[in-house]
Amino acid sequence: MQLRQLSFRNVLTSSLLVFTVICYAQDSAQYRVRKTLVIGSNTIAYSTLMVGLNNLWYKDYPSSAFHFHNDNKDWLQMDKVGHMYSCYNEGRAGIEMMKWAGFTQKQYSIIGGSYGFFIQTGVEVLDGFSAEWGASMGDVTANTIGAGLAISQSLVWDEQRILLKYSFEYSPYAAYRTNLLGSNIPERILKDYNGQTYWLSGNINAFAPTSKWLKWLNIALGYGADGMVGGNDNRFTSEGRSYDFTTIFKRSRQFYISPDIDFTRIQTKRKGIRSLLIIANCIKFPMPALEYHTEKGISAHWLMF
Repeated sequence: MQLRQLSFRNVLTSSLLVFTVICYAQDSAQYRVRKTLVIGSNTIAYSTLMVGLNNLWYKDYPSSAFHFHNDNKDWLQMDKVGHMYSCYNEGRAGIEMMKWAGFTQKQYSIIGGSYGFFIQTGVEVLDGFSAEWGASMGDVTANTIGAGLAISQSLVWDEQRILLKYSFEYSPYAAYRTNLLGSNIPERILKDYNGQTYWLSGNINAFAPTSKWLKWLNIALGYGADGMVGGNDNRFTSEGRSYDFTTIFKRSRQFYISPDIDFTRIQTKRKGIRSLLIIANCIKFPMPALEYHTEKGISAHWLMF
């Protein structure tokens, strides 16, 4: 079986049917307009994204029978952590949207929290039918963990006590392979795993409400990697020339601990400000950090971005 051309009408119809059956199963009249808006806009956005990716990106590459590709060792697993981060924060956004629309806690936790998983799984299916890539079970597993983190916290606590965050610092490695790692800052923020750090940031006061810790203060554990100019190793071919940076750049892991801020725990009565604080919680706030580098050992950063 090969993936041919996705029909926007077919994707839209099937997606809308699934969302409508699930979300209106126990509907009440009070928030019907909001629910219709959320379901309709998200269904159209999802359908547009999937069809757009297939017709604008994947169609330029040969298709194949659905298959898997094992990329679990690539980029020292930074790609997998990135999948967790994306699915978690997309799920967190889905929860907030469905909560605003008036769905029950169980509905917005499970359906809204799965928002990122739906998106990323759709992309994996497209990858699976592409001869250039292939679906990745490692990606699916990471997506599941990210969505599960958002869903479980919403179900148990009706809040996110443990956040997945991102930070970026300029790295020198992208200059050696700009076509893959980016030629400018916006591209490198997305592509250069050497400059990325992902953080698991937990709120202290949420777990110890009787303590004297500031309500917005978090402790964050970070993971990063550097010395990488290729997925599996530092050898590659570009424009007919072979390059080998194996002995020059040591592929290394980095582990961090740092204080952080949970912006949603800063009190405000303005809904617009609260929305901005929810978005800001995707990013790790610059703070001092202690690092363990597998090649260089322990070091301290007075301010780590």
